[in-house]
Amino acid sequence: MKALRRIIPAFFVLVFSSQVLFSQSVTAGLYSSDGLRSAEEGFAAQEFRRGVQAFYRGSFNESIIQFEKALNYLPEDSLIMDWLGKAYYHSGMESTALSSWNRISEEGYGGLLLQNKIEVVRERRITSDFSRETRYTEAGSFPGLYNGNQIFSGPVSALPNNNGTVWVLAYGSNELVEINVNGTVVSRITGPINGFDRPMDIIRLNDGKLLVSESAGDRLALFSRKGKFIKYIGQKGRSLGELLGPQYLAEDSRNNIYVSDYGNSRIDVFDKDGNPLFFFGGKQKNFAGLKGPTGIAALNESIFVCDDVKDCIYEFDRAGNFRRILCGEKTFNRPESMKVWNDFLVVCDSNKVISVDPVSGSTFECVRTGNEPTRLTSAVPDVNGNIIVTDVKNNEVYVMSKLKELVGGLFVQIERVDASKFPTVNLEVRVENRHRNPVVGLRENNFYITEQKRPVSKLKFTGASSANEFCDVTLIIDRSSYAEGFDEEINSVVRELVDSMQSVSTLRVLSAGKVPAMEYKGSPSALKMFNVNGLKTPLSKEVPLDLAYRLAANDLINGEKKRAVIFVSAGKSTASAFGKYSLAETCAYLNNNHIYVASVLVTEQVPDEEFDYVVKNTPGKEYYMFQTEGLGSVIDDLMDEPTGLYTFSYVSALSTNFGEKYLPVEVETYLLNRSGRDETGYFSPLQ
Repeated sequence: MKALRRIIPAFFVLVFSSQVLFSQSVTAGLYSSDGLRSAEEGFAAQEFRRGVQAFYRGSFNESIIQFEKALNYLPEDSLIMDWLGKAYYHSGMESTALSSWNRISEEGYGGLLLQNKIEVVRERRITSDFSRETRYTEAGSFPGLYNGNQIFSGPVSALPNNNGTVWVLAYGSNELVEINVNGTVVSRITGPINGFDRPMDIIRLNDGKLLVSESAGDRLALFSRKGKFIKYIGQKGRSLGELLGPQYLAEDSRNNIYVSDYGNSRIDVFDKDGNPLFFFGGKQKNFAGLKGPTGIAALNESIFVCDDVKDCIYEFDRAGNFRRILCGEKTFNRPESMKVWNDFLVVCDSNKVISVDPVSGSTFECVRTGNEPTRLTSAVPDVNGNIIVTDVKNNEVYVMSKLKELVGGLFVQIERVDASKFPTVNLEVRVENRHRNPVVGLRENNFYITEQKRPVSKLKFTGASSANEFCDVTLIIDRSSYAEGFDEEINSVVRELVDSMQSVSTLRVLSAGKVPAMEYKGSPSALKMFNVNGLKTPLSKEVPLDLAYRLAANDLINGEKKRAVIFVSAGKSTASAFGKYSLAETCAYLNNNHIYVASVLVTEQVPDEEFDYVVKNTPGKEYYMFQTEGLGSVIDDLMDEPTGLYTFSYVSALSTNFGEKYLPVEVETYLLNRSGRDETGYFSPLQ
């Protein structure tokens, strides 16, 4: 409904007539039918402009204040209320953001776009673990034959990468093909000089190298993480270290390599350097021996093996001693590969993918391809939350997604607009699924960017943050009374972390004391001889962890796109540790600003539940200073964490009214059968 025309004194006409604020969905309050506004509308426009600019600077508390001021002048304006919800959302106050959005949605503002945002944010507030009892359906597929041209032949195994691409091992064409999320071939590897000889399975070892089994070559081929051939492991034969028709591969936490040796009806074991250790699977007490070993998986202290003659799964210990039959005979119908996902086993079985509980042996059918003859040989989770399934019989690779993800689509957010060099505009767009998992690997052709529903000009895809090679880190040092007596341990942890920070651009050190305080900001190299006694903040019996986390995150919001908070502590929280901001609000603040959280404990004691809650409800991990592999992996894990942020630039064709006009921009994202959309606005510099 259009606002009524008002009679305005000449003074206000001169001052505010140029401040025409374009509203995306409503006109109530922000401008009159003739473009002239009252004093309230003019003051609201000024505060609204300041709020939008503060939001894009990452100053969310300031933007909340500005939007609240604007609402004091126009309390019913839906556009201002929408932006206030955005500011509260990025401040971690999701319940307040939902209240703002619900109010204007009920009044008809925002349509399906806002309703979907409300639904997604509401669902995200309910944390839930991965359930093996989840059904997947086809979201898309990559055929080996396209328009009469062979792309690959006989896909038998897949290995997803953190950048969204996936390695597909082709049994028929004897090659390793890298495919992006759109199904485009990025690269091909044909093996060493003499090529692959019927490759069967591929895994990524703990050190990042790639290992391929060659069933006809009776050997394993080791490659660098970028696909450069290094050496062969094993040779044809029946003795120790020799193979006959090797099929599937697995690696345990001690870097030992397990191979299902079908021709020898056994499992061969090699160390990390490829030296043979032993083999097992022969007849033992209460065990008749393997008949047709196929899929293999290492989980905790057990080795699980599929047998396609008995159609069952056996469990062994690491030394190869038989433990039990996990899934009885005839449970499956020619099982193939078996992989570990979220502490469950995922088995390919003819035209089905089945998840198996490694404790009870209960099964659940996750994927069924229908009654058409198929032979699924591998099913692995990718970085975008899909399952990549290879069908060697139909020469096709399927991308399987949760049905709810397909129906709900992608969650797209325009996070930042930089118009400081207008008419050139820079955008940061984040793409996630409905459960906060980033969608990586997208390219320019996955996006459609418009202003006032018209395509922008000179659009350039300027980067994906997943490819960034640098990060920012804030170290929080525990200054609670519980940290007393752990000075040497804290010093050791910080120095070890600093030694691994070659990829860190800026390191910040924050003391979590009675009043959290920033102690250092600069290059990590300056802290190689860190000493906790050099901190200015004394130990305290009261430490507000909520304020420490928020202060640690504040500077990171405008830092590198890969960023992390690493808390070095004794794992104990004091009274009222989350007195001002709740645990849920603290995690929401970190999550909604995409900050990785790691906890490094200097004791072997179980941490308090507050520390566990933060780590489990944000991206990140928990580490102990005493772990045998050391702490060098902390920064590596941060760098490997996927981030679904994409940047663009374009040249705007909109008039700015000397920088006073609210300029709209819209983004649509497409991936296979899914899509998502967001729209927002910005102001150009004042002229």
